[in-house]
Amino acid sequence: MQLFEVTLLDEPPYMETREIIDGESVGAVIKEDSVYLMVDHDAKRILTYNGSQSSLKHQFYGGLLARELRKQLRLFYRIFHLNEHDKESEFVQEVMAKPIGPGRAKAIPKEDLSQLDANISQDVDLSVHPGLNVNRAIDLLNDLPSIENFERKLLIIGANVYNEERVPEKFVQEEKDAVKPVKMGRVNRGFTFFKGENYSTRILIKERKVQGIELLAPKEAEREQEVLEPEIPLFYEEKFRTVGKFEDIENAFDIPESLPDVDAPPDQEQE
Repeated sequence: MQLFEVTLLDEPPYMETREIIDGESVGAVIKEDSVYLMVDHDAKRILTYNGSQSSLKHQFYGGLLARELRKQLRLFYRIFHLNEHDKESEFVQEVMAKPIGPGRAKAIPKEDLSQLDANISQDVDLSVHPGLNVNRAIDLLNDLPSIENFERKLLIIGANVYNEERVPEKFVQEEKDAVKPVKMGRVNRGFTFFKGENYSTRILIKERKVQGIELLAPKEAEREQEVLEPEIPLFYEEKFRTVGKFEDIENAFDIPESLPDVDAPPDQEQE
C-alpha cells in the first residue's frame, strides 16, 4: 500500500502531497490532524482518509489531489472514502493493517499544480444543487457511522431543516417505533446560526455535491440535554399526523352494547 500525506502550503496552489515510506503499517503512521491518500495497486483503488481533527479546507484539498492522483494513474483506479465506513468495521481495519510499500504512483509536488485554480474548482465542485434527491441524501446520512458521545440534533438538506422524531413504524401485533428525520421547515436566505455552543457539524459530500449538514451535540446522560433552536426564521409546514395512543385504535373496533335508533324522529327543540 502506497501512502501519501496531503500537505498544506502558504502559497498557491496551497497544497501538495508527500509520500510516506517509513512505517510498518498504515494505521501506525497516520495522524488525526492530517489527510491521507492511499493507493492499493492490487485492488486498483485510491483511498482517502480525513483525520478527525483535520480542517474542512484540508479535506477539500485532499479530494482535489485524489482526482489528480487518479489522472496520474490514467483513470484505471477508482476513488473510495474511508470516512464513509465505521472505524471499527472489518474493511477499515484491513486497510489500516496493510504494510506500507513502494509503487508506481508518484507524489504530486506543487509545481505540477500550478495551473490548478483551487478557488474556481471549489465553486464548481462544491455546490448544493437544486436537483438534490432528498430521500437518497437522507439514506446516505443515515448510513454514516455514528460519532461516539455525540448525537444528531438537527439536519440541513438542501433548503430544509429536519429534526429527529420517534414515529410509529409498526402497530399490528406489536408496537414498534423508529427515529426518523422529520421536516421542520425551509431555511430563510442568509446565514444560519443556532443556539448553543457545544455542538459540532458534519458535512456529507457525495459526487462533488453537498448532500447534507448534521449538527451534532454531545450526549448528556445525567441531566436534560439542551435543545438547539434555530435563531433564524423558518417557514413551518403544517403536519397532518398527530401522535395518539394505541388503546384508542383498539377501542375503535369495540361494538357498543346498544346502538341509536336511526328511524326515531329527531328531538324537537324546546322553546
